[in-house]
Amino acid sequence: MSEEKKAAGATPAKATLVDHPLVQHKLTIMRNKETSTASFRRLLREISLLLCYEVTRDLELTTTRIETPLVPMEAPTLEGKKLVFASVLRAGNGLLEGMLDLVPAARVAHIGLYRDHDTLEAVEYYFKAPQDLGDRLVIVVDPMLATANSAIAAVDRLKRRGATNLRFLCLLAAPEGIKRFNAAHPDVPIFTAAIDSHLNDKGYIVPGLGDAGDRMYGTK
Repeated sequence: MSEEKKAAGATPAKATLVDHPLVQHKLTIMRNKETSTASFRRLLREISLLLCYEVTRDLELTTTRIETPLVPMEAPTLEGKKLVFASVLRAGNGLLEGMLDLVPAARVAHIGLYRDHDTLEAVEYYFKAPQDLGDRLVIVVDPMLATANSAIAAVDRLKRRGATNLRFLCLLAAPEGIKRFNAAHPDVPIFTAAIDSHLNDKGYIVPGLGDAGDRMYGTK
């Protein structure tokens, strides 16, 4: 797992790159334009399990007294309140489903944002989250970190609701998006499976994999 990759410009853009061979293999299949909607959706769910494993690697543990079939023991267990997975709709749900397979007790927040195709700015249309965000680790999930407008808006909204311990998890990131997100929220670490070359003039990641939501749901 690589800790940093530099974007163009004087200031390094920082993100944790999850470079596990299985992650990279599955991502390559997802990038292929011939991959079907069903396969894309399945692969996104599979890869989200692996990404979730990395983003939760350093969760704090405590111990609890249990009895195995042989002897009593002090066994490790997660400390503190349950996690919150915050899905940026709609594509974030593709990562969310796999992550809930791994952490089924996690709380879930939904943040409805869409990108204005003229301004590329994020427009909010829905927000629902647990009440006690300040007491929980909140992992924001969205497959693409392109312009970072949606990611920044989502974290802004969660912070206004009291979240203080946040991480951002995506499938693909552009250097421009990482740099903008770092500048807006330097306290929120980014985890991603790939850092691609650049954004095109329409704000899409290149080489990328197209629109993740469209490919996941078979829409245009």
